[in-house]
Amino acid sequence: MTVAAKPRLTVLLAGPRGFCAGVDRAIKIVEEAIRRHGAPVYVRHEIVHNRFVVESLEKKGAVFVEELDEIPADGQPVVFSAHGVPKSVPAAASERQLYFLDATCPLVSKVHREAERHFAAGRHLLLIGHAGHPEVVGTMGQLPPGAVSLVQSVEEVARLVVPQGQTLAYTTQTTLSVDDTAEIVAALQTRFPGIEAPVKDSICYATTNRQAAVKAVAARAEMVIVVGAPNSSNSVRLREVALRTGAPRSIMVQRGAELDPSLVDGLATIGVTAGASAPELLVEEVLAKLAERFDVVCEEVTVAVEDVIFRLPRALAGA
Repeated sequence: MTVAAKPRLTVLLAGPRGFCAGVDRAIKIVEEAIRRHGAPVYVRHEIVHNRFVVESLEKKGAVFVEELDEIPADGQPVVFSAHGVPKSVPAAASERQLYFLDATCPLVSKVHREAERHFAAGRHLLLIGHAGHPEVVGTMGQLPPGAVSLVQSVEEVARLVVPQGQTLAYTTQTTLSVDDTAEIVAALQTRFPGIEAPVKDSICYATTNRQAAVKAVAARAEMVIVVGAPNSSNSVRLREVALRTGAPRSIMVQRGAELDPSLVDGLATIGVTAGASAPELLVEEVLAKLAERFDVVCEEVTVAVEDVIFRLPRALAGA
């Protein structure tokens, strides 16, 4: 009896994809803190938005909490997530004499410093971002209440109420859609011609590169699979970008076990990418799942090569 040959499937692998330097640094901070201080090491909020990463760190001795009051005064370290935190959080940690390590992505920290610079210069800050996202909460929390106005869409620009007689500046969440953000910026500049722009684009290099890569893949793919978590802003944006730039369909899965390969039946070419908080192991799981049903041929579609490395905090120097 002959076994029917599997249908051929070309998988376009978007590059870059997966971990960025900020995510890699944040995970290493938790791992090194556990190595040096032993378990438990407390982490305020998910260190990055990926359940696989969180559960892997839990197995090593990390304990994830939402607020500092969940942490006992046992002398063990607490790590702040890569998304950044309001100034009130390290202040509260210091008041309780907690030993804390800040895993905020350095590119998010640059946005924080820029917000402080605008405030010191007397400007009112307009922050382009998504309400409730930890990064937005952290950035707005760098300044006093009322010093920042959140802008989520082009439509909101027309309704914005800003302080009279105060100069304006804008900055952005680092994980937004490059194209959507450009439209909001254009609307802001039209309504407020004198508004000051960031010294450098606030959307991070990793977000920009991953969106450029998924655009290159989507133009040739009949479907794009995004490996990432539903609460990961940059992963959700990748799915949206894929749909807007040519892919007839785009789905998101957190790992291979979630993928129903029958969704790919009848297709000849698909794209696969991963959000900045998804490790390559999860992409490999998706490819293995597809290989159960198809004769998979992978093609790398690389639009940029990343060599960014962020150092660990001084307290962990030499790790």
